Amino acid sequence: MKPAARYAILSGAFVLLWNSGFIGAEYGLPYAGPLTLLFWRYLALTAVLLAWVALFVRPLWPGRVEALHATWTGILAHAVWLGCALGAIAVEVPAGIVALVVALQPLLTGALSGAVTGEGTSPLQWTGLTAGFCGVAIAVVARIQAGGDAPVWGYLLPFGSVVAITIASLAQRLRAHSGQALPMATLLLYQCGGSALALMLPAWWMEDFATQWTPPFIAALGWVTFAVSLGAYALMWRLLALADATRVASLFYFGPPVTMVMAWLAFGDAVIATDWVALAVTALGVVLVQWRPSRPASAH
Repeated sequence: MKPAARYAILSGAFVLLWNSGFIGAEYGLPYAGPLTLLFWRYLALTAVLLAWVALFVRPLWPGRVEALHATWTGILAHAVWLGCALGAIAVEVPAGIVALVVALQPLLTGALSGAVTGEGTSPLQWTGLTAGFCGVAIAVVARIQAGGDAPVWGYLLPFGSVVAITIASLAQRLRAHSGQALPMATLLLYQCGGSALALMLPAWWMEDFATQWTPPFIAALGWVTFAVSLGAYALMWRLLALADATRVASLFYFGPPVTMVMAWLAFGDAVIATDWVALAVTALGVVLVQWRPSRPASAH
C-alpha cells in the first residue's frame, strides 16, 4: 500500500475513533463523575498494557529518560487534556464553547511547529488552518445558547486542554523525528500509568470514586478505554511518526461536526443545516493543510 493511502486510512480511523470518545463519555457520565470515569479508564488500560508488555514486548523498563518522557507526555495528552475539557463541561461551561476553544489547538501547533521541530507551516497550511477553524466556528456558534452559570475560571479550563495536547504532540513528534520513539505498547503503558496516578487523588478527593457499576457504564467504559485510549491514541502517535505535527493537529478540526453527526446517529440529536456546511468547510481546510504539491522531477 502506498504511504499516502496508508496515511489517509489511518487518519480516517483516527477521526472516527477519537470523536467516538465523546459519545462513549456521554453514555458513561450518568454513572460516574468525569474524573472517576477517567481514572477507571486509565487504571484498566494500564493493567492490560502491563500484562501485554510483560509477556510480548521487551524490555518492560525502557530506561529512566524514555520512561519519564512517556509519562509526562501521557499525563498532558490524556489526563490534563480530557480532565480540563470534561471539568469545564461539569461546571456548566457550554459544550460548544469548550469545542471552540479546543479547536485552537491546530493553530497553536502550526505556530510552534517550526520553532520546536523545525517543520515550518506553509502559507497554504495556514490558509487551511484558518478555514478549518472557521468550519468549527460555524458548527459551534450556530448552537451556542446565551447565558449560563459557569464560573469565570471554568472558561479557562479548555485552554489548559489546548496547551497540554499541543506540548505533548510536539514533544512526541520531536521524539519520533529523532528516531527515539518507544514501541507503541510500551509508550502507551507509561502514558496511561502516569495518567492513572495523576487522576487518582483528584478523583478520590472531588468525587470519592462514586460509581454505579451498571451494564451501560461497563460498556461505555470498555469503549472509551480500548477503542479510544488504546486505539485512537495509538493512531495519533503513529500519525505523528509519519507526518508533521501541524498536519496531524488539523484532524482535530473534525471534532465538533463529526461528533454532532455521531450524536445524531447514537442519540437522535437533531442535525441542522449549518452542521453540514461546517463539515464541508472543515474538510476543505484539512485538505489544504494535508496537501503536498507535487514537485517537478529534477533534470539530469
